[in-house]
Amino acid sequence: MNRLSDIDWECWEAQDPATLVFVFRDDEILLINKKTGLGKGKVNGPGGKVEPGETPEAAAARECHEELDIRVSNLEYCGEHRFQFVDGYSIHVWVYRTRNFEGVPTESREAEPLWTRLDQIPFDRMWEDDKYWLPMMIRGERFQTRWIFDGDRMLDYIIESDGNIESWGKHAGLHLLESST
Repeated sequence: MNRLSDIDWECWEAQDPATLVFVFRDDEILLINKKTGLGKGKVNGPGGKVEPGETPEAAAARECHEELDIRVSNLEYCGEHRFQFVDGYSIHVWVYRTRNFEGVPTESREAEPLWTRLDQIPFDRMWEDDKYWLPMMIRGERFQTRWIFDGDRMLDYIIESDGNIESWGKHAGLHLLESST
């Protein structure tokens, strides 16, 4: 199970449903130093598992509150990831972005908040896949992805875009990312 072609994606079901949320403030994105669970020690966005009976959007909002003590609203759906790990673990992740939040991002036992300029995203401290899809999300490009990982190492992937850009204007970060992609 090292290639996408090794998996019957039509029948694939994730072991865990989860979310990621990216909060924007002017030319900054709210990232976290992840302190627990999958990806511990990496920089990522806040998020986590969808509980039974919960929608991905509700889980995204709940996780932001639990991890950073902020309340997000007006979440914009950006895309979905389907991750398959060679050890058998799998996770389906819904990705959202927003500019609307209340509160001051506060460190918790799960996460340390990091306001990061869009032109200074620390891809070298993130999951290997982030450098491929995060700029798309920031530009407003919706996506569907499939990934194969062996631990932290990415083995294979495909990214499908709907081709539409839903920009937030000059603060969407497009001008900052053009030099980094």
